[in-house]
Amino acid sequence: MDTSKKKSIIDQYKQSENDTGSVQVQVALLTERINHLTEHLKTNHKDNHSRRGLLQMVGKRKGFLLYLKEKDIASYRELIKSLGIRDVK
Repeated sequence: MDTSKKKSIIDQYKQSENDTGSVQVQVALLTERINHLTEHLKTNHKDNHSRRGLLQMVGKRKGFLLYLKEKDIASYRELIKSLGIRDVK
């Protein structure tokens, strides 16, 4: 992911002026990386090292989403709707 794409994602999901590490921003950045890696694995199906990294990112995103769901359910629902991802259990 190039820096302009990363900056636009941060600008879209930040909570305050200097926010780069809130849960919403981290989930949005992870989602972008997951989507990119998923496309890579469609053409390179034997790339098991990248598949392991993908599974780690999905697990990390799930942890962030569970945390956000416990702390602020309204922003959680808004975030999963805007990113187009499923509800975590």
